[in-house]
Amino acid sequence: MIDLHTHTVFSDGELIPAELVRRAEVIGYKAICMTDHADEATMYHSLENVLRFVKKHGHFYDINVLAGVELTHVAPALIGEMVVAARKSGAQVVVMHGETPVEPVAPGTNLAAIEAGVDILAHPGLITEEEVKLAAEKGVALEITTRGGHSYTNGHVAAMARKFGAKLVVNNDAHAPRDLVGQDLRRTIALGAGLTPEEYRQTEANAWEIVQRCMK
Repeated sequence: MIDLHTHTVFSDGELIPAELVRRAEVIGYKAICMTDHADEATMYHSLENVLRFVKKHGHFYDINVLAGVELTHVAPALIGEMVVAARKSGAQVVVMHGETPVEPVAPGTNLAAIEAGVDILAHPGLITEEEVKLAAEKGVALEITTRGGHSYTNGHVAAMARKFGAKLVVNNDAHAPRDLVGQDLRRTIALGAGLTPEEYRQTEANAWEIVQRCMK
């Protein structure tokens, strides 16, 4: 299991990085990325602190530990420059908070994030055919989420990704200990979204590909 979308106390998560990583390790995850909510005001502070933890403490765990960001409610016109700034600041994984059906995300966020080349477009809601085609072309992974509310459109995302050959990953969007689901529930949610067992296995391969890219 790999989770590339989690939150700590540096945004709205309940756990400090050390506890989040330890809990994920015990459950059986092989890689985790801390991706706190970020905009221009918060990104540099939170990323600096999480990076310091990853560099000094990450190798003490039997799990690959990564530092990233989830750009959240950023104006679409500014997403491109924020992605560049995040990478320059050391973010190993850049996630974009997509157009979920349960939050007032600005229209155009999905498209701007894909055009900017984020690694993962989180809970993209009723993503359009044109956006999924572009995600497939640019190698942007679309998220199947285990998180309540955001997961309402998992089936749509899965069907569109299959139709146009876009990559999928499964993430928890964990904010609290209870959000780190185990292997059985994780697989059930993916299959419930319409994925086949083979497609579910491919989501883990897609996530591992991102991890390997980060570790180089």
